Amino acid sequence: MLNQIKEAADFIQKRISVKPKIGIILGTGLGDRMIEEIDEAVVINYNAIPYFPITTVATHKGQLIIGKVKGKPVIAMRGRLHYYEGYTMHQIALPIRVMSMLGVQYLLVSNAAGNMNLEWKKGELMLLEDHINLQPDNPLRGENFEFFGPRFPDMSEPYSTDLNKKLLRIAKKEKIKLNTGVYAAVSGPSLETRAEYKYLRTIGADVAGMSTVPEVLVARHMDMTCCAVSVLTNDCDPNNLHRVELQQIIDTASASEKNLVKLFTGLIEQL
Repeated sequence: MLNQIKEAADFIQKRISVKPKIGIILGTGLGDRMIEEIDEAVVINYNAIPYFPITTVATHKGQLIIGKVKGKPVIAMRGRLHYYEGYTMHQIALPIRVMSMLGVQYLLVSNAAGNMNLEWKKGELMLLEDHINLQPDNPLRGENFEFFGPRFPDMSEPYSTDLNKKLLRIAKKEKIKLNTGVYAAVSGPSLETRAEYKYLRTIGADVAGMSTVPEVLVARHMDMTCCAVSVLTNDCDPNNLHRVELQQIIDTASASEKNLVKLFTGLIEQL
């Protein structure tokens, strides 16, 4: 696995002229507006990179975009990988490992999530202050490479308090409603039942999604500084639950992306 990560990183390094400092993961329905902010962009398709998994979700482009935002070198994943696609957690972790080898110190993550907090509404954003991992595997399971990090990495602060404070200040300045809460990571791809939403809410989650946590676990293992923002794409009131189609989720995420871009570009400018 270590050799595969090194080979993938070498392949990318030979094709870019910048050393990316900031990594960005763009979730479901997100990406077009953020990509427009990247100057001097170099585009590399996942299927061209050795050992890189290929996203199978139609709404995920499967591209690395390397360039600059506000003069800061970045690398963006336009489309992420999910456990429900059949990939192992180690395969999902590979792009984050590669980012680290390329020089990334900060990881900015976005996702689409179902909203269980009845005080919030779909289309709003939530800043992750913590998460609950309910996925059936962990990307750190198996042989540990001390080259990347310790056998038992601390998770007392998976999402940087400092970055979160910066994002909240940016949100206030830009007049963006930015809720803070807890993300529950589930395996998917099915959405949750009424009973499952009740359970997730009872154990302390505000939103539910199928991503983010594996990437953050790996990033924190390598001592990357992380933050994450969810777009609340559908309301999940178990007492008033309605059928949701994927296109509705995508449309809601796309409509909210302008606010997410303001947050991320404002933060990147300060890093």
